[in-house]
Amino acid sequence: MRLINTVQKPSFAEEKKLEAEGYRLIAGVDEVGRGALAGPVVAAAVIMPCQIDAPWQDQVRDSKQLTPTKRELLFINIRQIATATGTGTVSHKIIDTRGIVAATKLAMKLAISKLSPSPETLLIDYLSLPAVPLPQKGIVKGDSLCFSIACASIIAKVTRDHLMIEMDRTHHGYGLAKHKGYGTREHITCLRRLGPSPIHRQSFSPVRDIMQGNMNGKGADIERNDSRNENRCQSRRGRRRRRKS
Repeated sequence: MRLINTVQKPSFAEEKKLEAEGYRLIAGVDEVGRGALAGPVVAAAVIMPCQIDAPWQDQVRDSKQLTPTKRELLFINIRQIATATGTGTVSHKIIDTRGIVAATKLAMKLAISKLSPSPETLLIDYLSLPAVPLPQKGIVKGDSLCFSIACASIIAKVTRDHLMIEMDRTHHGYGLAKHKGYGTREHITCLRRLGPSPIHRQSFSPVRDIMQGNMNGKGADIERNDSRNENRCQSRRGRRRRRKS
């Protein structure tokens, strides 16, 4: 039986509509890290040339649909030909104090402010940015449908992955370099055994629940049932102690 590739390929349809209206500096905007339990939320804004003829452009997808190796290669390729790129990083502290939606919009605003030349209009994944005084359109599943937004998703993802790998060197034992702060079973198991690190988001469950001593529900089931992840966590904790000694 023949398998059909159903992965959505982003198109230039939205960009072409705007170009027909006279816009030339069109920025795609996306974020990564909204659902993570640790670390910052990162946004990227990317202005691509109106005409692109690159051998790699057909490989561009929503960053979640790409392997790490392909994302890294596309990250380099996009930056080489982009008219402008900008990134914005908002820390876990601001996420905890202002909420993830406000923090995400702030990261996007910061990314847009770093673009040079400045954009004339914005294509944004899902959200709208009332604080940014530019024409804009929020597109549901924009990172899967719109080429500029897909490029922004790749820039944001690789930028945040690099940050989380760096943070793993400081905050040992949680596997941050592997899961990038997302709530995997292994991460939650280590989190319950070691407690939250300084970069964990205290307003997010299960981090909040652990800080309050709540061991009920799914987290307790994970700790009871996932002995393999417990062993990994113990191993990491041992390595952390050896590094300190």
